[in-house]
Amino acid sequence: MGLASRKFAFALPTLVAAYAGDTLWALLVCWLLGFCYPYWTSRRVAGIALLLAFAIETSQLYHTPWLDWLRNTIPGSLVLGHGFLWSDLLCYSVGVACGYGFERIALRKQL
Repeated sequence: MGLASRKFAFALPTLVAAYAGDTLWALLVCWLLGFCYPYWTSRRVAGIALLLAFAIETSQLYHTPWLDWLRNTIPGSLVLGHGFLWSDLLCYSVGVACGYGFERIALRKQL
């Protein structure tokens, strides 16, 4: 869905086209961590996901030839991104908060 929000940005409202991809990326990171580490608490998963997302975004301020080469590959671009944006930090926070909220709701229904 995140990639589709970029590819079909022309058909989406401006706000959705601009921010959905980063928000959904952070949600994916949160869910992948939760899937890989099922015994971690929801709070721990969310905290590490947010820390990881912020670290990757902050790494975009650092440029070396090998890192820029990696960012120019498709996997590197999807994981590492290209340029630092303050708005991405907000998107990551929203995405991780949604992941945390969805997990808490799902766990409550299981009990």
